[in-house]
Amino acid sequence: MLDYHVHLWPHPERADEAELAVERLAVYCERAAAAGVSEIALTEHLHRFRRGREIVEGFWRREENEALRDYMIGYFDHHATADLDRYVEVVVAAKAAGLPIVCGLEVDYYPGLMDKVRTMLDGYPFDVLLGSVHWLGTWMFDIVGSPAQMEEWSRRGTDSGWRAYGEAIEELAGTRTCDVLAHPDLIKVTGATPDAGVRKEVEERIAAAAASSGMAAELSSAGYRKPVRAPYPSPSLLRRFRELGVPLTTASDTHGVASVANRAPELHELAVSAGYSTLRAFRHRQGRDVPLGEAPPAECPSRPADGDDAGVAGDGSAAPAAEAYDVK
Repeated sequence: MLDYHVHLWPHPERADEAELAVERLAVYCERAAAAGVSEIALTEHLHRFRRGREIVEGFWRREENEALRDYMIGYFDHHATADLDRYVEVVVAAKAAGLPIVCGLEVDYYPGLMDKVRTMLDGYPFDVLLGSVHWLGTWMFDIVGSPAQMEEWSRRGTDSGWRAYGEAIEELAGTRTCDVLAHPDLIKVTGATPDAGVRKEVEERIAAAAASSGMAAELSSAGYRKPVRAPYPSPSLLRRFRELGVPLTTASDTHGVASVANRAPELHELAVSAGYSTLRAFRHRQGRDVPLGEAPPAECPSRPADGDDAGVAGDGSAAPAAEAYDVK
């Protein structure tokens, strides 16, 4: 088993570069190994880094909704504080020290800017890049702790939101910037259910986009810690990935050490049920298949309950006293 979606910093917190130490990364590896996970990918958000912001600065100016624009600006002000070179340096040092880590990033989709993003990222020794859609324009649809973002669901409608998400996934995959499609049906995060035909249409578009671009897809336990209380992707989308030959990674999407390898046994069962016997691992942006292996042991009782990622409440909202710029 793999955990190919690991963050260092909980969203409510600004980046603490004290976490950027080989000794600290060893703790993540120890927690993963205890849960039957043999390798992790450090995949901090690109928007956590000052250089990331420099590349995409001002994309929000194209949006008409002033309240959402201002929220997005505040979000970047809160998050884009870390040094990308330092992050890569420490992860590469951890690899050199023999830790079972690969160096990656989670990269959001920025329409019209992905060539600039790709050019910048090509200068770094990344092993894997996750591609994500967390916002549509300046609508940050998965920040369930923000009334302004949730009100936008009512204004746009569930079916429209799902279709816009499917289109963004197609566009992201078409840029061929990233290697893995992270939390592929994140649009279901609130638990709101679209029309059955719309759901089927969007799932087919997502699966076809991954297959045509050569991307792997992520099977993630993060949805269990959100209002939808379900894995990403749905069983139907996971089966469709398998039918189209889309490789699979497994992931916790932990923010901090708390949920490393979260629900690995369930992810193993889901992968096997969908017909997978291998997972896709990466080195130097090149994928290779590794055996799925035996089911991991049951999780230790001392592990946190779902929703207990540091700084994230059980409903997916920011913990009390934290600014609402936080929940992914």
